[in-house]
Amino acid sequence: MAEQHEKALVPQIRFTGFTDPWEQRKLGELTESYSGGTPAAGESEFYGGSIPFIRSAEIAAESTELFLTEKGYESSSARMVKPGDVLYALYGATSGEVAVSRQKGAINQAILAILPRDDCDARYITAWLRKQKGYIVTTYLQGGQGNLSGMIVKNLEVFIPSLPEQQKIGFMLSHLDSLITLHQRKYDKLCVLKKSMLDKMFPKGGSLYPEIRFAGFTDPWEQRKLGEVASGFEYGLNAAASDFDGEKKYLRITDIDDQTREFRTDDLSSPDINNPIDDRYLLKEGDILFARTGASVGKTYLYKASDGKTYYAGFLIRAHVSDEADAGFIFQSTLTERYKQFVLLTSQRSGQPGINAQEYSDLLLPLPSLMEQRRIGAFFDRLDSLITLHQRKLELLRNIKKSMLDKMFV
Repeated sequence: MAEQHEKALVPQIRFTGFTDPWEQRKLGELTESYSGGTPAAGESEFYGGSIPFIRSAEIAAESTELFLTEKGYESSSARMVKPGDVLYALYGATSGEVAVSRQKGAINQAILAILPRDDCDARYITAWLRKQKGYIVTTYLQGGQGNLSGMIVKNLEVFIPSLPEQQKIGFMLSHLDSLITLHQRKYDKLCVLKKSMLDKMFPKGGSLYPEIRFAGFTDPWEQRKLGEVASGFEYGLNAAASDFDGEKKYLRITDIDDQTREFRTDDLSSPDINNPIDDRYLLKEGDILFARTGASVGKTYLYKASDGKTYYAGFLIRAHVSDEADAGFIFQSTLTERYKQFVLLTSQRSGQPGINAQEYSDLLLPLPSLMEQRRIGAFFDRLDSLITLHQRKLELLRNIKKSMLDKMFV
């Protein structure tokens, strides 16, 4: 029985050179902890002053990089923390969130400061508490919002290896967090850049001149109806979805990523039809889909050959862009503020919001020459590829981290 217990205290994977079983200890035996208080209203150093007051919401966002001095600390009921201390949110919607402090700052009673002793690594404890969040919230908060207490946290049972192994695990997961943060920032910057370029490279209001454009293009843009440069405007296939058959993909509104507008492939399906499917529901290059009803009305997607054999569902309208215009440019036009205003005004109904095929056909778009359309379409296509690349790297890193948390802890 003792041998079976020892085996149970060994993780699925671990770093080379570590073979000893882990120990089970209470968190309060490995750390010291305290919560703070609320600064008095007159303590200006805390309220808009030089000492940052760290709140539980900032732990959830991991945004505790603020300038400070210790001026005013001795007279305050708030407690100070220093870089390397573990900060644990006890109250409200952020209960169970945890982070290692990157600075000195003041905390109130909503945060528990956890100070590891000499045989305990702060980054390991942080990673363990993050892994246990679901269990802690379910067990002590019944899965909803509420408050934890310092005593509950101190009495948590921790499975812990030797300090060198803790440090290895903590360092690896911290490095993984840094990579996730790096790609998140790159992704966010690219999204901001795209929003700015959409604002500047397409005319605003009734203007026929964008704020910036590629060299060599000076002519005013021309107002055209979408129906003049696209045809079809056909409703999609009225069929339920079934398990993906390995060949025929089925694209529904929910399969279009809200941010990148890419075809999400994490939950592929096929049309649930036994008879051969009419080829008019099969997408081809130059096709743009428009969501026609509900909360997603106005949402668009540009078909790419790389998406494979794809049929589109009934709550979508397909328009095929002619050779007179560039499909990539037309698609990017549907991401502008001008288009959003069209959707907002046109979709108003007495019941559920909606836009029909004729209304999409009547959409007014400012169009430059075909050559300028292609330059703009190609520019945004490259930008979208970069955004998708960083989004996929983020998803991969998060999946790696989830797997490591499952396999590297007892």
